[in-house]
Amino acid sequence: MGTRITSLSNNFDSTGKLKAAGINNASLSGITALPSGVAGKMTLLSTQTASGDATINFTSSIDSTYDIYCFRYISIHPSGDGRNFEFNASTDGGSNYNVTKTSTSFIAYHNEADSATLLGYEIDGDEAQGTGYVHLAYNVGGDNDQTCSGEMWLYNPSSTTYVKHWINVSDSYQFNDYQSNTFTGGYLNTTSAVNAISFQFSSNNIDAGTIKLYGVSTS
Repeated sequence: MGTRITSLSNNFDSTGKLKAAGINNASLSGITALPSGVAGKMTLLSTQTASGDATINFTSSIDSTYDIYCFRYISIHPSGDGRNFEFNASTDGGSNYNVTKTSTSFIAYHNEADSATLLGYEIDGDEAQGTGYVHLAYNVGGDNDQTCSGEMWLYNPSSTTYVKHWINVSDSYQFNDYQSNTFTGGYLNTTSAVNAISFQFSSNNIDAGTIKLYGVSTS
């Protein structure tokens, strides 16, 4: 793990405050990563880059290896205007994306003209025991500079006892020059293991962008 700091006694001044120079002289260059057993470590499992795809599906690496999985979607750009970015889940390796789910959503937005703002409940984000795709970001613009980015966390997907909770936060540049920040969460109402996740826009293709899947250590 590189150089260990065995004493910091010379790095404090007479008042007990740390000296900046003392910290600068401490050699930490050899510390490059957390040990494998440290809780909270994120391991990159898969990366997919869109290029005019109808869906981006993760059909492997979601298993009992990790209790928490994180999907980070980066600069996701639709081929049409005003599209909602969405996800769904599968219990049969991706043959069907139709897991029953209940969810809730709220959104904050502000437009470039500084004439409209909102913080409120987003009824379009509701699913009440539905099996369709759930919105993660709303009305993403199709202009060349418009995208959405965010991350979705999925908890204990391999459990055969409990439902599977998930949370999402996204930021998007909407088609009407609004900036929106969306918070969505819910549960996949199944006690079967969830082993595949699908992303898409509500219509048109995913023209560009990257989605990364991480496993998160909890012990």
